[in-house]
This record gives sequence, C-alpha cells and structure tokens, in this order.
Amino acid sequence: MEEFYRNSKKDVLQSINSSEEGLTKAEVKNRLEKDGYNEIEDKEKEPTWKLFLETFKDPMVVVLLVAAGVQLILGEIVESLIIFLVLIINSIISVVQTKKAESSLDALRDMSAPEAKVLRDGEKQTIPARELVQGDIVYLEAGDYVPADGRVLESGSLKVNEGMLTGESEAVEKDTESISEEAALGDRRNMVYSSSLIVYGRGTVAVTGTGEKTEIGKIADMLSTAEAKQTPLQRKLESFSKKLGIGILLLCILIFAVQVARIWFGEGNVDTTTAILNALMFSVAIAVAAIPEALSSIVTIVLSVGTNKMAKQHAIIRKLPAVETLGSTSVICTDKTGTLTQNKMTVTDYFIPGNEKEELEENPDDWSNAEELLTNIMVLCNDSYINNDGNEIGDPTEVALINFSNKNNKEYEAVRNQFEREAELPFDSDRKLMSTVHTIDNERMMLTKGGPDVMFDRAGYVLRYGKEEPITDELRGLFEKANEDFSNQALRVLAYGYKQLKEEKKDITHDDEYDLVLVGLTAMIDPPREAVYGSIEESKKAGIRTVMITGDHKTTAQAIGRDIGLMDENDIALTGQELDAMSEEELEEKLEQISVYARVSPENKIRIVRAWQKRDSITAMTGDGVNDAPALKQADIGIAMGSGTDVAKDSSAMILTDDNFVSIVNAVGVGRTVFDNIKKAIGYLFAGNLGAIIAILFAVILNWANPFTALQLLFINLVNDSLPAIALGMEKSEPEVMKRKPRNINEGIFSGGTMKAVVTRGVLIGIAVIISHYIGLQHSAEMGVAMAFTTLILARTLQTFAARSNTQTVFGAGFFSNKYVIGAVALGFVLYGITVMPFARDVFSIPASFGLADLGVATGLAVGAVILMEIVKVIMHKMEK
Repeated sequence: MEEFYRNSKKDVLQSINSSEEGLTKAEVKNRLEKDGYNEIEDKEKEPTWKLFLETFKDPMVVVLLVAAGVQLILGEIVESLIIFLVLIINSIISVVQTKKAESSLDALRDMSAPEAKVLRDGEKQTIPARELVQGDIVYLEAGDYVPADGRVLESGSLKVNEGMLTGESEAVEKDTESISEEAALGDRRNMVYSSSLIVYGRGTVAVTGTGEKTEIGKIADMLSTAEAKQTPLQRKLESFSKKLGIGILLLCILIFAVQVARIWFGEGNVDTTTAILNALMFSVAIAVAAIPEALSSIVTIVLSVGTNKMAKQHAIIRKLPAVETLGSTSVICTDKTGTLTQNKMTVTDYFIPGNEKEELEENPDDWSNAEELLTNIMVLCNDSYINNDGNEIGDPTEVALINFSNKNNKEYEAVRNQFEREAELPFDSDRKLMSTVHTIDNERMMLTKGGPDVMFDRAGYVLRYGKEEPITDELRGLFEKANEDFSNQALRVLAYGYKQLKEEKKDITHDDEYDLVLVGLTAMIDPPREAVYGSIEESKKAGIRTVMITGDHKTTAQAIGRDIGLMDENDIALTGQELDAMSEEELEEKLEQISVYARVSPENKIRIVRAWQKRDSITAMTGDGVNDAPALKQADIGIAMGSGTDVAKDSSAMILTDDNFVSIVNAVGVGRTVFDNIKKAIGYLFAGNLGAIIAILFAVILNWANPFTALQLLFINLVNDSLPAIALGMEKSEPEVMKRKPRNINEGIFSGGTMKAVVTRGVLIGIAVIISHYIGLQHSAEMGVAMAFTTLILARTLQTFAARSNTQTVFGAGFFSNKYVIGAVALGFVLYGITVMPFARDVFSIPASFGLADLGVATGLAVGAVILMEIVKVIMHKMEK
C-alpha cells in the first residue's frame, strides 16, 4: 500500500489523480462505481437457526436426545420433556452469546462521521460522508470527526485526537511536511485517519483512502478474521463429551444385549415383549444416569457466581467462559497508560541551580525566591483549571503543574487572583513556548515556559541564589545535565524563565521571547499505580508473564517497566517497526525476552498475541481503543477498559471498570478458584455416576436383579446432579491458589488429582451399594432394590462433603464454611425422606417391609463410604508430599 506520508503534497495529489481544486461530479461517479461507498461493508453472518442447530452436534447431547426420544415413545413424557427443556435452554444461551460477539463490527460502523465538507466542481459543499472518494478535498475544523484517511494539505494549528487508533491520549498537532523515514501511525504528523476527532484548529486534506482501505477499515477486516477462541475448559469438555457419549452408548447396548439374551434364552414363563421393553427402558435410564445432563447448566451457574465475585473487584464479565479462561492465563499483554500507570501526569522532581533541597518546604513562606518564582510561572503561564465539580480541565501537562502547586500548599487560584494575566502568547509547536504577562512586586514581567532546548538557546541570564547572573557555559551545563538526568529516567521536562518588561510596553511579540532569565526545570511522568508493584510480583509467583504493549515511546515504556519490576535484567524492549523487521523465527526465538513493545500497530498486537498462543500460552490482552479491538478478539481473553471505546468493549470478554492492572490479577485469582470449583462439581457428578454404573455392571455380570428401577435412577439424578454440584461452586479459594503455576492447557479436565478422586469415591460408593444390594437380596428382590437405592442416594449426597477438596478433609476446609453445601445435603435427605413416605413407596418400589433397621444399615454403609473417602484422601496427600 502506498505510503502517502512519505510523499510531498504535489506527489500525493498526482498519485491519486486529484488537485487542490477537488474533483468533478463525473470523476466522483466513476470512482464510486470502482471503489464503492466510504463505509465498512456488513459481512455475511450465520443465520440464527443454523447457530441453534450447531449446538446439538455435541456427542453427549446426541445421546441424551436419543434417550429422551426413546422415553417419549415408551410413555415417559415428563422425564423426556425435562431433558429436552435443559438442552434447549443451553442452546439459547449459546446463540445469544454468539450474537453479542458480532456487535463489535456494528459499533465500528457507528463511529463513521455522518457528513463531510468537500470541494467539488470548484464549490464548497456538505455531503454524506459515505459518498466520499479518493481524491476528494475535505475541510476540517475543531469538533469534526475525520470522515476518511487523508494527507494534510493545509494546517492551521490542526490538532487531532487519534487515541482510538494509537492508544495515546494527547492530541497530535498536524503539519504538511513529508516524512522521509518510515514512521509508525502515531508519528505520521501529515496524515489524518477516519473516525479520529479534530480537537483544535482547522485544516484541508486530500482523501487517500475510503471504506475498507482506511486504517479503521483494516481493523474491521482484522476483526472479521480474528479467531474467537474456545476456552480450555470448553475444549476439554468437548473432547471428553465425544469419548463419554460413545462409551455410554456402547455400555447401554451391551447391557441391553445381555438382558435380552437372558430373557430370550432363559427359562420361565415371562412376557417376552414386556421384559424386552423393560430392559430397553432400563438401558435408557442408565444412559440418563451416566450422563450428567445438568453439567453445562451447572458450569454456567458456577461461572455466573464467579462473575459476581469479579464484579465486586471492578471486573465485569461479558462472556461467561472468560471467568474460567482467566484462571488459566499464563501471559497478560497489558497497556501502560491508565492500566499500569495512573493516567495522570505528575510532577515528580524539579531543578533550581544552587538548590540542593529534594522537596519544597511545607510552608510556602519558607520558600526561596527562586522556588516561589518557579511555582508562580508554573501556575500563571498555564491555561488549565479545576472546575466547580472538581474536574480537571486542560492539557494533562498543565494540569500536573497546578496540582503540584496545590499539593505544596500554594493554591493555584489564589496565585492567579493575585497576579492577573495582562497579555499572552499562546503555545505553538514551532516555538515550543508559551508566555504570559503579569505585574509581580510592582514589576511587569513576562513569564515563559517551554521545551528545555529552546529555553536554553533563548536564555541570557540564570537566577541563582536570588540573583540574575549572565549565562555561561558552566551555568548552561548545569541545566543541560539536569535535563539529561531527567530524560534518562523517561521524565518529561519543561523549563521556566522570565523577563522584566518596560512599563510602557503593553503587548508582547515573539521577538520578546529572548534574553530570558532561566529559573528552573520540572520533571513529570504518568507514575505507576501504587498497587501495581505488588500485583506484578504476585503474578510472577503465580507463574504469569506480564508484557507491556503500548503506543507510547520506547524510552518511557522501558523506564516504567523497570520501575514496576515488569522488566528483568536480560529483558528487552522493541518498537513496532523493529518488530515488523523481525521474521517469525526471530520472534519465536526472542519472545520470552521481550517484555515491552512500544509504538505498536494493530497488526503488531495480533502478531504478538498469536506468537504467545503458538506456544500454547493462554493469553490475556488489555486495550481501550479501536486499534486494540482485533487483538482483544484474537486473545484467549480480551480485557477492555471501562473508559475505552464501545468497539473495544464489544470485542472483549471482560471490562475493567477501574482500568487497573491490579484488578486483572485479582480476577485471575477468582478465575482459578472458579475453575477449581468446576472441577470439584465435575468430580462430584462423575464419582456418583461411576458408583451407580459399578453397582449395575456387578449385578448384570452376576445375574442379580437390577439394583434400581428407571424411575429411581432419574430421581437420583434430580436430587444429586444439581444443587450439591452448584453448592460446590460456592467453595472459597484453596490455600495458595495464586502461588501455583498456570495449568497446562493440554491437561485433561480430570487432571490434578481429580481422576484419582473420581475413581476412589466412585469405587467406594459402588462397593457400598453392592453390599447393600446383596443384604437386601437375602430377603427379596424388592428389598434389594430398596437397599441399593437408599445407599446410593445417601452416599452420593454425603459425598458432597468429600468433594469440597482433593487435599483437605471436610474439617480442614471448615465444616460450616460453605453453608450452601450444608443446605444441599439437608435438602437431599428431605427429598429422600419423601420416597419412604407411605403415599410414595409404591412409586419408588420401596416395599412395606423396609423399616428403620434396613434404613440404618443402608445409611451406615453410605456414611462408611464417605469416611473411607476422607481417609484415602489424607493418605494420598501425604504420599504425594
């Protein structure tokens, strides 16, 4: 693509076949037909019905649909309708989330300017901005949104806020001169870009790009092609679902085949058709019992609990899976301004020749003449102010100066009231100076502030020890050394001086800004947030790498990075241009060393994110501007700033209401806890289901009567597969949750001791049920079913306590610390109690002969199984240590 900023105005106009007189209507018509309208095209979206059907491809969902269909045919309408309802609700939630994700492109289109002032056929006219074409001559003034990308032809102090593209909050002053060397977008001072805002002055530009050929258009294209990433949990559950679905289908077919064979070849006078239907019904019930159909709903609820916790810590979750992704995060790519820093310029140091004090005296009456004069110039030669609502109005640099005065007990308003402004020379980028006139101690004085180099060149004297001394190489050297020391710390430096005026001189001109008396320097920076230091250290302990990606200059970014501990001794910083010059192999080799990226483009950001993802690192990316949107979408978790653009927010999974890096680290802690709790819920569900399957398989192999009826299995699912699992999602954080490394994304969902816990608890529940079933069978088949049913439902309910932690016992975790678990267990007992009521016994196949003694035996076996679970847990934990 042609780099218009490197060409002269004449060459640019020639290359786009235009002139300063603009285009004719005929030329505009031809170009519209060729290039299309100046708007971002609406990409074709998947229809809603197709998205809805896509959600039913999951193997576990297919198995449940088949099971529900068979139940419907067999007349079990209520059970089948419940399964259908759960699956439909999950599908609707999935479609709604997908639709929300598409809104970022819509928000991008909404940013386009509605109208443009152009020169056509030699006349100035206002047209809809969508009708602009390359070559149009456009007029801009303060308050306008730039309607298309363009090369500046004329600039009358034109200043443009390009923060939504570059990430920098300061407006850029534009000029018309060509730039010989390659420059980052933020340094192209002779170009303006679509959707940026004119904040000052006026200008004329030649349109060089419209629609999708603008910088905003490129971002839209990247947004549409950036991959929306599945979370680690989603990937693992999807993989596990396929294996589980196939396994359960094979198991059900095997059990059905064995039972049919026994009916067909067995002896005795039985109704074969009824027996086979019962066997089919039982096989379907096993499928329903083995698949935790409420799993996706439980995961959603546990994630929702996490979102509420995060909201209290200033992190608003837009997409539920982001909660779990945060817990897996191993790399955080963060912006600097406002996230790591306070987004508030602050004077941190000053220099006055001959003054060795590190800070001003608390009482202004004790200040030296130079200290008082320096502070007065900072306040008086300054256009910023604080309004009645406490809002700071004006340039951030000037606001920092009046805040410095206020902080040191010299109210800026009192100074301005005492010394009124009589004349002024506003700041401009050519002089790099600002001057104002005031009467101080009965002397008319011109006070000047500006860039150090300019001030040094225009100085004739230096104020030292209260006296004006002619400037010498030695005195100038003192100022230059102080300026160099500040600059090496990436501090922004301003110089201050004054000049006494003759009484008769009422106005001042640029010629008066010579022979100044130098007073001193101030150094300022946007300082790091206090809590960031601790959060960077905490993230290191948690195995999380923090990388700064900023639109600021490399020197400033490095200084902040080293100060907060983000950059280690051997780490390096790169600019966007340096990154562009690197091959993929070079980037891969140096990626671990690069802690800071400065002056980056949207393409750079996506490349950085993809480079980390290529290493299987779960990558979080922060941003606030339009330029950040593609990378926010590409990242495993995009984090937008609450103060950022709607485009960034719509592309993100999480929004920080306080724009604070500390909140990200806190949210990671919550995310890790949420994932732990999801695994606890999954472990709990599958351990209970495994216990039931073991008991059923044992009975089938030994040709015992079925230990459960289909209705009992469905009831157990209702009691045990919802509230207890949700209660486990309310567990507090495990000890040292932020002192362990991020989990490997290739780990399965049953890693980290979960599989051991599932098998252990499942086997113990299965053994308890088999023993109970055997004891009951000594009386009758009906009693065997009642005993097995009672032991299974009570053991699964009590297992909730054991599932609270894979390392801590129920007492170590605090027996009463999770009131939801207590409530879920109590409710489970109540629901079981209903089944042994006289009016419900027949429905649940519990014979009249089942009494308190039998209940005591079944309960004892269930309690014994849970006690053994805790004993095994302690032994295994000690062995691992």
